[in-house]
Amino acid sequence: MIICTHSPEETILFGQRLGQLLQKGEVISLIGEIGAGKTTLAKGIARGLGIDQPVRSPTFTLIHEYLSSPPFYHIDLYRLEELEQVASLALDEYYDNGITAIEWAEHAGELIPDERLEILISKPVNNERQIQLIAYGVSAQRILDKLRINDVATCD
Repeated sequence: MIICTHSPEETILFGQRLGQLLQKGEVISLIGEIGAGKTTLAKGIARGLGIDQPVRSPTFTLIHEYLSSPPFYHIDLYRLEELEQVASLALDEYYDNGITAIEWAEHAGELIPDERLEILISKPVNNERQIQLIAYGVSAQRILDKLRINDVATCD
């Protein structure tokens, strides 16, 4: 499924719809260049989970935890270059205890769960950002199916 947004606000609104569909134990892997909109989408996910505090990129702290039910873990692996560095974060402890969104998820390699919703975000061109969603597993497919039912606008 490919979604197109035309502003940061539209990206946040899409993230909000997505966040409303997420359940405990679900992992969202966010992949895209610097400036593509990974953090913007994470802001929307947080809003959809009922989080009203500011959401910022955890580039330097690596992990931000937001109190919601279930908790929302926003993780950024940009600065981690070695798989051993990623392993030291014990990410699997987060996966089962809340909803986890991981920016630069490709840095996690084999440590990313097999079951996840992978989101590839392109840098905006003429204010249009393409957001490709790929379901890995039953739970992620359920999310895509609900997005289709809710008539989320796909790209023309």
